[in-house]
Amino acid sequence: MQISARGDYAVRAALSLAAAYPALLSTQTISAEQDMPRKFLEAVLADLRRAGLVRAQRGAEGGYMLAQPPREVTIGAVLRAVEGPLAGVRGLRPEETTYEGVAQHLPGFWVAVRASLRRVVDEVSLADVVNGRLPAHVRRLTTLPDAWEPR
Repeated sequence: MQISARGDYAVRAALSLAAAYPALLSTQTISAEQDMPRKFLEAVLADLRRAGLVRAQRGAEGGYMLAQPPREVTIGAVLRAVEGPLAGVRGLRPEETTYEGVAQHLPGFWVAVRASLRRVVDEVSLADVVNGRLPAHVRRLTTLPDAWEPR
């Protein structure tokens, strides 16, 4: 899985909003706190607003806030709001792929890849990350011998 700058910025912005919840944060505050370009951040926040994950309030005292408590917003929901489906194969969903011959069982593998990804991104909330309390099965993944090694 490749996380684009847009996905990274969206998660970081959502974490800032989660830490401040239920208070409003301005784009200027988030931009400065997370060291990201304000215009890019505004586009990302617009995506999150369209997805129903954040609310915007206009005016001098305006800003953005999460639409739900941080414990109810998953990292997966944030990523999908800005990136679309998490696992795709040539623009298809894994279950839509079909192959012939020796690759005929590959769709099952693609579905398993998506399922394993979901077990992390859909089971970790913004509150989990803000509080540094990842679910045990996710924490265990970070302790695997080669987890922190590049390949």
